[in-house]
Amino acid sequence: MSETIFWCLLAGGVVAVELLTGTFYLLMIAAGLAAAAIAALLGLTLTLQLLLAAAVGGACVVAWHLLAGRRAVPANANRDVNLDIGATVTVAQWSSDGTARIKFRGANWTAIAALPTDLAFTGQFKIVELQGSRLVLSKI
Repeated sequence: MSETIFWCLLAGGVVAVELLTGTFYLLMIAAGLAAAAIAALLGLTLTLQLLLAAAVGGACVVAWHLLAGRRAVPANANRDVNLDIGATVTVAQWSSDGTARIKFRGANWTAIAALPTDLAFTGQFKIVELQGSRLVLSKI
């Protein structure tokens, strides 16, 4: 079996494992293995193939980690974690301490405004975050 086929089979196996586990980082490793397959096709030595696989796979993992970390949303404001984020509620009036009592999902909640300027308004608000048992609201 040629080195190119070996690297391609290895990359395909890593992609298959990624599909089973959902670990996106494995695709980055597979990119490194694909780079090694190209290096083997070009006739580079095994040492260079290994170095290229490590360098490309490692660079892709680091790049993805930095990119994904920059876009990360805290769990208390992430709709994937809490389905209440993005729901609309009605505020009838704000208390003098900057809170409001609202009815949401059949229960009474304490709500606070995301921005101090929102305290001047009543009506429809959107839930943007949960802080403990308080809903953080933003004017729609």
